[in-house]
Amino acid sequence: MPNAHPPTATPIHPGWLRACHWLNALAVLVLVASGWRIYNAAPFFPFEFPKALTLGGWLGGALQWHFAAMWLLAANGLVYLLLNIASGRLARRFFPLTLRGIWHDARAALRGALAHADPRHYNSVQRAAYLFVMLDTAVLVLSGLVLWKSVQFGLLRELLGGYEAARRIHFVAMAGLVGFVAVHLAMVALVPRTLLPMLSGRAGRTDRTAHAAKEAA
Repeated sequence: MPNAHPPTATPIHPGWLRACHWLNALAVLVLVASGWRIYNAAPFFPFEFPKALTLGGWLGGALQWHFAAMWLLAANGLVYLLLNIASGRLARRFFPLTLRGIWHDARAALRGALAHADPRHYNSVQRAAYLFVMLDTAVLVLSGLVLWKSVQFGLLRELLGGYEAARRIHFVAMAGLVGFVAVHLAMVALVPRTLLPMLSGRAGRTDRTAHAAKEAA
């Protein structure tokens, strides 16, 4: 009797994951664009971001956009983390992770020899990158709380080295997030079939064939 629920019927990315992914993408886009406008109002480096790349029009407008996106990122990120832990996906997809594995896969990626045949499997570089962005987002939110309510979060402000130090930590965390997004988009451009599972949850025919061959091996 044929299997009524073949392995390929199981989504690579469940609906909750895809929803969290695209909500995070929206939140990050708004946060970065409005954050650049806020930075331009009082820059601490000898440069400003082009006005065309900013959001809000003026400082007050940028702050409103920024705070709205901050709550979206924090709430959605918390849901994402809790569902990853509860479903076992965090341990299954991102661990084990070793420095040797990261070094090996990074060298393979630089040689163009890193396989992407099965989107169900994350290589060590991907695991490290996704774990980094989770930690970076936490730093972004915590430092943002200090900038938002410095007096109310006085202990956190002191732990981060003061208000001005928190500003710089927030900026560095933002730069790390933008860097991750840039690399992420570059990888999608190089391996466009990885986008399909994040849209529909399913793999393309090539990926299903590769997965079936892997399971049969």
